[in-house]
Amino acid sequence: MTLNFPDSIAVPATTIDDVIQQLTAIVEWSKQNNARMGYFAALYRKVTIQVKKGIQENYFDNGPRMERLDVIFANRYIQACYQYQTGQTPTQSWVRAFNATQHWWPIVLQHLLLGMNAHINLDLGIAAAETVAPEELQDLKGDFEKINQVLASLVGNVQQELAEIWPLLKLLNHFLGSIETALINFNMEKARDAAWSFAEKLSPLNEQQRQAAIAEKDEIMALFSRVISHPGIRGSIIMGLIRLGERGDTRQRIEILE
Repeated sequence: MTLNFPDSIAVPATTIDDVIQQLTAIVEWSKQNNARMGYFAALYRKVTIQVKKGIQENYFDNGPRMERLDVIFANRYIQACYQYQTGQTPTQSWVRAFNATQHWWPIVLQHLLLGMNAHINLDLGIAAAETVAPEELQDLKGDFEKINQVLASLVGNVQQELAEIWPLLKLLNHFLGSIETALINFNMEKARDAAWSFAEKLSPLNEQQRQAAIAEKDEIMALFSRVISHPGIRGSIIMGLIRLGERGDTRQRIEILE
């Protein structure tokens, strides 16, 4: 693992500004080291900046509670990054996502989807359950859906950024869109609903029960990551063609996603 990973992210963030600062450290380290870990970090930082803006503009029902959710949620990703880069073991979902960054073949979209699989399908429900007491969870649902709307709106713009990395995507967006849906089957709305259901499951459990449920869910999401990494023969051929056509180095692609 890499020894010069920024120590500043070893301490959990306590504010949304801390989160943005730590995500920036990951992005800058990734650019300096041509590390593909920076793809998801760059996207996630944009999401966090947009959430901060929403809190400032009273978009959410409860700004302080939303910041608490955002910080707990982000810390799971930041901690996973630090653990992986310092020889520790994060959740298996993140291990699969980070292992993929060590290989040349996955395309940028696959790296983003692997990160989203670990962070939305696993971490988001955990963070929601940890943000409020069980009797207050239903009050969180409105803001939970709003934060997902922020995420979905930014993810929707990613296709334009990917077209800068692979220019032919502009011509094949419609065709590839159907293939992505069929082969990768990552649906933001379904992921959000599943994350909320997971939060409802975790919320009333004691710590031992909660950890067991998290481990079970992590195993399922780690298995699902294989679908993203290896989307069948046809999908792999298409991904390979995209990868061969992706332009720029890792740093340049991170800068496009920023």
